[in-house]
Amino acid sequence: MTSTLFILQIVLAVAIIIVVLLQKSSSIGLGAYSGSNESLFGAKGPAGFLAKATFTLAILFVVNTLALGYLYTKEHQRSVVDKIVPKNNKVIPATPEKAPANNK
Repeated sequence: MTSTLFILQIVLAVAIIIVVLLQKSSSIGLGAYSGSNESLFGAKGPAGFLAKATFTLAILFVVNTLALGYLYTKEHQRSVVDKIVPKNNKVIPATPEKAPANNK
């Protein structure tokens, strides 16, 4: 399940990149837009459609990220720190051993 969501995450990331790159730059200025009407996207041209597509893809990306995080932590209960072995390759005991009593 997580591998399917991970592949979907990559596809969503690429789709967001493409949709953002298709949009016009906002540094053009407010009055610099051409007056041509592209009937394929509506009266505002592609700006409204691409903005809605970007918003939808971003919401899907965030939801997929949260689902991946939840499912991954549900599958893997152990931490990476639990697998660390000291340099002397001895397992650290859970409770320290008692020192032998020194009776003289």
